[in-house]
Amino acid sequence: MILGKAKLRTFIEQALAEDVGWGDVTTAAVFTGTERGTALAMAKTDLVLAGLEVFREVFLCLDETLSVTTGKQDGKSAKKGEIIAEIRGNLQNILQAERVALNILQRMCGIATETRRYVEAVAHTKVRIVDTRKTLPGFRNLDKYAVVAGGGYNHRYGLSDGVLIKDNHIDAAGGIEEAVRRCRQRISHLLKIEVECRNLNEIHEALQAEADVLLLDNMSLEEMRKAVVIVEGRALLEASGNVTIENVKEIADIGVDLISIGALTHSVRAADISLVIKKNR
Repeated sequence: MILGKAKLRTFIEQALAEDVGWGDVTTAAVFTGTERGTALAMAKTDLVLAGLEVFREVFLCLDETLSVTTGKQDGKSAKKGEIIAEIRGNLQNILQAERVALNILQRMCGIATETRRYVEAVAHTKVRIVDTRKTLPGFRNLDKYAVVAGGGYNHRYGLSDGVLIKDNHIDAAGGIEEAVRRCRQRISHLLKIEVECRNLNEIHEALQAEADVLLLDNMSLEEMRKAVVIVEGRALLEASGNVTIENVKEIADIGVDLISIGALTHSVRAADISLVIKKNR
């Protein structure tokens, strides 16, 4: 379960309330409410599946008597023209749930599909493709689940999940060493400390402070190569900033351990999926 049954149901109910409002006036005017039909969710392009469970729950939240079946699992690929899911039952309820169900499924499949592109581009290396906290508010769990479905890994779910000392922390604390020292004094011994480094000088400072992970922030390829030599495996290296599908392979070949990509979730292109509805005869 992505969110847990209760939380997922609450999330869906809010989404349906936002869309349906006082009622679907068009569907209520066109149909009597007794008609039955079948809806087929079809991939309009090649994609990676993610969010099928949520898609199903949207329809069941509106009408538990609906039958929703899927032929594949999240993480699997679907070809253009392939049927992803079939919904049978009350036609009015299928139509009311259609937009919300598709909006969620298209976003999640879009994230999984884009993630898979990056994962495949660096498959010849040990590098992990990871997400960021740049997610759509309210969708974080779904966005990050979709990244995993695409073969990627999750960075922090939220601020409580780990220590990442960023530029503003460093500047406000008076430097990397001081920021790391304060964290060492106050956090659990079980937590690792990651430090965002903007240049090679800060790489040396973070190593001196014994940081566990160094985030190479918007560094050039040459700077990252030098960072790998400087660190010599003493800390994990995470490349971040200005990563594209065109340069991710070259970044991976430098020898970093992680590549974080905000674009996986903050500006994802929704997958093209349509719902074709047929009234039963």
